[in-house]
Amino acid sequence: MDMERQQGMFYQMDLFDIPEGNVRHCASGEGGTGSAALEESQSFSALSQERALTNALMEEVCERDNLNRAYKRVKSNRGSPGVDGMSVSKLSAWLAEHKEGLTVLLLDGTYQPQPVLRVDIPKPGGGVRQLGIPTVVDRLVQQAILQVLEPLLDPIFSESSYGFRPVRNAHQALHQAQGYVSEGRNIVVDIDIEKFFDRVNHDILMSRLARHVTDKRLLRIIRRFLLVGVMDNGVCVERHEGTPQGGPLSPLLSNLLLDDLDKELERRGHCFCRYADDCNIYVRSKASGERVMASVIRFLERRLKLRVNREKSAVAYITERKFLGYRLLSGGRLGIAPQSLARFKERIRYITRRNRGVSLGQMIRELNEFMTGWVTYFRYAECRRHLAKLDEWIRRKLRCVRLKQRKRAKSIASFLRRNGVPEWSAWLLALSGKGWWRLASSPQAAQAMTLKWFQEQGLVFLTMRYASLQQ
Repeated sequence: MDMERQQGMFYQMDLFDIPEGNVRHCASGEGGTGSAALEESQSFSALSQERALTNALMEEVCERDNLNRAYKRVKSNRGSPGVDGMSVSKLSAWLAEHKEGLTVLLLDGTYQPQPVLRVDIPKPGGGVRQLGIPTVVDRLVQQAILQVLEPLLDPIFSESSYGFRPVRNAHQALHQAQGYVSEGRNIVVDIDIEKFFDRVNHDILMSRLARHVTDKRLLRIIRRFLLVGVMDNGVCVERHEGTPQGGPLSPLLSNLLLDDLDKELERRGHCFCRYADDCNIYVRSKASGERVMASVIRFLERRLKLRVNREKSAVAYITERKFLGYRLLSGGRLGIAPQSLARFKERIRYITRRNRGVSLGQMIRELNEFMTGWVTYFRYAECRRHLAKLDEWIRRKLRCVRLKQRKRAKSIASFLRRNGVPEWSAWLLALSGKGWWRLASSPQAAQAMTLKWFQEQGLVFLTMRYASLQQ
């Protein structure tokens, strides 16, 4: 059997058969007496039943179909190898030999994950974000656990939480924020949790998880994932707090912990939106905003043992802050945050570097891939004027690249003449001693490399893409 067929079929073998009594069902009850004592008894009974149904979750994790779905998800996500060097392409062969032993370790709760590989990536606002890359096998196990826990935990989360949740996205969070602003809540309490994923308290997180899960095997394995060390330059560093970014389970666990904050804000009647650890609360005055900020900081630091970055957190008018890359404007309109525009231009500069040594066609393909995704994300912003200026700037960057690629005066003049520039004018530019950037803004460059010329090269125009998304 070839490798492709093996990857699609290895979980079809009857190696993960689970006894039929271990399937979780949803329980529901009805009350009819109106008695408070009876309602309390029924509520307690329902909670007990729900918790009892989570006593055999590890059997669900190890079900053949669940493991098969987890394998396909890990394979489609690809990702880098962990500390053991195993790539996703080698996972199928490893499982063909070790899947029975893996299932046994999971079912008896003795599975021990390997350390995660530390990788630092630059953050848009400066500094670095630490990622912890689990091994491919650990990612498979985490994904299988996630597929069982997510349907159990996600329904209890707040309606104002949007990050890393099925059928929820950043645009929905922005839409809700727009509604709050349109009602006159023009002051935002912007909470920045300092190094959230690195500061998660394991005991608090596990106590929240134990409210909904009674399978001790599953709880033990999840705690091991939290405690596993970080491999940094060949040295394994122990970790006593935090949940490493990079594993499939981390987003769900972070939402579970911060659900305490959501429920507290709901209890107080606040209007808020949270996307992962980015939380904005909308109020009508700065005085009330200052009170909310102080009380939320106390709650986070005392109840959840998290630290708030006071320098990055603020109580401010909505136009002075950003949320998910957008800037909220008066009346609930949306614009692009200045920081997002700056990061966009930084990325364009990187792609259009004149010393890259790649063809103009390759450069345009990279630009198109980035710009299409970027303008699609910001399609709800009022930004037509900004996009028009960016289009002009990008075309000038590409003209600059094209002229420099011609290098010699004769080649530049030949290129300009071939694209409709008179010979005397072409030689005037070719023999000019000005720098490439100034030459790119010359009338000759604009005459040779017109809008039609860029369209023939396949360049995507931000304004045209934006207009098509508004239809």
